[in-house]
Amino acid sequence: MKKAVFLDRDGVINQNERPVNRPDELILFPKAGEAIRLLNEAGYSVFVVTNQGGVGLGYLTENDFHDIHEKMEEDLKAAGAYVHEIQACIHKPNAGCVCRKPDAGMLLTLADKHEIDLPHSYMVGDRITDIQAGEKAGTQTIFIGTDMVEADYVAETLFEAVQWILERDERGCTIE
Repeated sequence: MKKAVFLDRDGVINQNERPVNRPDELILFPKAGEAIRLLNEAGYSVFVVTNQGGVGLGYLTENDFHDIHEKMEEDLKAAGAYVHEIQACIHKPNAGCVCRKPDAGMLLTLADKHEIDLPHSYMVGDRITDIQAGEKAGTQTIFIGTDMVEADYVAETLFEAVQWILERDERGCTIE
């Protein structure tokens, strides 16, 4: 079984002052590419799991959505990083689907497909729904931000979160 880091997209990998509806609106956070490259080098599978209800609501098309992810992957590649797969819930926010976070559908699907060891993996997000999805899937959780959210760790940036993951990995730490 492999270890993985599941990343929310908006607010974790890229800036999120307003919804990203076009590729030119996607701007990676400083050191986001470097953080993902460090995970790649450490042998983690890296996945993006993102709620993108704007597609279901008609704010952007599925083609726009794919173009945005293509740009993100190009920007990450320029930093020497890559993600193994992107999963997205493109349904309307209240559609009741099991793929939308806080449900764990996207994480469980990826874990099954890629033989991921969930208790030794991490969900990193900037919303409580990300943390809840990670908890439901049985991963360790990292919250990005300054709010008081119960998670296994709280970091200000993805780079800081990755440093914590890699330090724990060196010490052989997991949640009990």
